[in-house]
Amino acid sequence: MNFLSKQEFIEKVFDFENKTEWEYVGERPVIIDFYADWCGPCKMLSPIMEELSNEYSGKVDIFKVDTEQEQELAGAFGIRSIPSVLFIPKNSERPQMSVGAMRKEDYKKAINDIFGVAEPIAVN
Repeated sequence: MNFLSKQEFIEKVFDFENKTEWEYVGERPVIIDFYADWCGPCKMLSPIMEELSNEYSGKVDIFKVDTEQEQELAGAFGIRSIPSVLFIPKNSERPQMSVGAMRKEDYKKAINDIFGVAEPIAVN
């Protein structure tokens, strides 16, 4: 799982500085976890996002944005509560925001419902 700066967001996701109409530039669906180091629920969500990043590798990209370091980026999406998780489909559909930490199963359901990406089959 990678961290996104404002510049990386503009290059990999959406150029919010120069475009007014939503236009996702990535190749795969994306989940962006807006967090802060001091946020307790964010710390609980972090290992879940790490697990999802590994499980959906190559199918869904998962990034983290530190709202303390990237205030302009957080402001562009109206982030007022954290954790906030942004789901960005790869087609032209608008992104969807989830506020607050959810269970891993709920994120898997959202990945399936929003992105149409089925849960990976565990290999033993």
